[in-house]
Amino acid sequence: MDKIYLNELEFYGYHGVLPEETKLGQRFRVNVVAETDFREAGLNDDLELTVSYADIYSLCKEIVEGKPYKLIEAVAEHIASAILEKFMKIESVTVKVIKPDPPIPGHYHSVAVEITRKRAS
Repeated sequence: MDKIYLNELEFYGYHGVLPEETKLGQRFRVNVVAETDFREAGLNDDLELTVSYADIYSLCKEIVEGKPYKLIEAVAEHIASAILEKFMKIESVTVKVIKPDPPIPGHYHSVAVEITRKRAS
């Protein structure tokens, strides 16, 4: 299966369980790997035979910058579900949601969750 990668999409959202997260907001990064067969698109140089990266980006932006969720697990689930629902050519999708600056004490680069969801047969 071929793969489309969208790496380190950056958005500002209001997800979290702590009051300051939902009031002040914070940065979120999203990585998406979508599995699809784009051989025909490549052979014919035709966007209609694949999935637009811009459309996936817009969908991720809408979810991350939209309704607040307590958990980044919920953000990832909503992104994966929406991608599979909107883009019928995608067979499976892996979504990673990264919180670069969570309000927890300590030294770290970021925290993240990653899920993979497949189209139901």
